[in-house]
Amino acid sequence: MVLDHPAAKAMKAKFSNLPLKGVEFHGQVQIAVPRENLTEVIRFLRDEPGLGYDMLCDITCVDYLNYPGWDKPRFGMVYNLISVGVGAPRLILRVFMNEDGLEVDSLVPLYAGAEWMEREVWDMFGVKFIGHPDLRRVLTWEGFKPHALRKDYPVTGLGERENYPVLTRDST
Repeated sequence: MVLDHPAAKAMKAKFSNLPLKGVEFHGQVQIAVPRENLTEVIRFLRDEPGLGYDMLCDITCVDYLNYPGWDKPRFGMVYNLISVGVGAPRLILRVFMNEDGLEVDSLVPLYAGAEWMEREVWDMFGVKFIGHPDLRRVLTWEGFKPHALRKDYPVTGLGERENYPVLTRDST
């Protein structure tokens, strides 16, 4: 990993034993981190004085099912980090995983704001966050079995809406 980014250099020095892979695209640096080392790496990025990634501004997931030329695992977690206090350049961390191991450590102990974002990813993609204090659905109801942003979920749904009465302005 050869990137001109302060976090990439610090990560390479600190985690020389990890298979970190980085890429820069349109001025944005993305670094792939092994799932089992995510918490350790993010804690380092947050606590290292020269970096100070004190804001986790977004967590999302990508489903690469049937993506042309993609031979990596199906799902990719995306973590956007910003250093407000130090002013280091924005950083994106990626964690890849297959459907049979769709679990990753919760970042709520490091960033309280991760709670809602992790719930959304759980609801829409089915990624379980180990150690999350309240992993419930946030956009759909608890009885809803599928995860609607997975690419194998039909665009028209699975008939969930047909079972609900239509509410009009007069009936409320």
